[in-house]
Amino acid sequence: MPLVLLPATAETAEDWDLVASTLCRSRAVYAVNLRGHGPSDWPGTYSIGLMADDVTHLLDWGLTGGAVDLVGHSLGGLVACQVAAARPELVRRLVLEDVGLLHPRSADPPPKPAGVLLFDWGVVEQVRPEIDNFDPGWADVIAAIPTPSLVVAGGHRSPIPQERIDDLVRLLPNGQMVTIDAGHLVHATQPDAFIHHLVTFLGK
Repeated sequence: MPLVLLPATAETAEDWDLVASTLCRSRAVYAVNLRGHGPSDWPGTYSIGLMADDVTHLLDWGLTGGAVDLVGHSLGGLVACQVAAARPELVRRLVLEDVGLLHPRSADPPPKPAGVLLFDWGVVEQVRPEIDNFDPGWADVIAAIPTPSLVVAGGHRSPIPQERIDDLVRLLPNGQMVTIDAGHLVHATQPDAFIHHLVTFLGK
């Protein structure tokens, strides 16, 4: 069963190198650059829905040739949720790394970092407001995911409110949660623990 990895905002497919290099010993692994990141197209128009359409297109037209196990971190997790809700036949297992149910939050945009970026800053300018401005429809998206799902929470050191992760897990029809006290970057900070839980869940 192929494994597809979706990174967070500002991260490229290389962010998954440690996880991918371990898991590729036993299965095909594809780390995807979301639109506006790395060598993917930078079209200047960005949304979670457009990114989900891109991933669905990859799955439909030849990346894997069938259903996959889909893993998403942060923004990549939100994209994965939309894919799994709209096209559940494409996703055998879903893993969400430190992803909570969207809720209203401060809309103050972060400052643009200096220097050359490996992603289009327009992603932040367009997608951040989509995340900050609460859309009640997200609860329906989560509730529509029939896929067996694992949510990996980052614990109290994560900037993601853990109660929002609890909210998301409660809405998943077939969800479970594990907490690794690593902060938001679980797979990078505690890769061994992350890979252990990932492999255990995907092997069920």
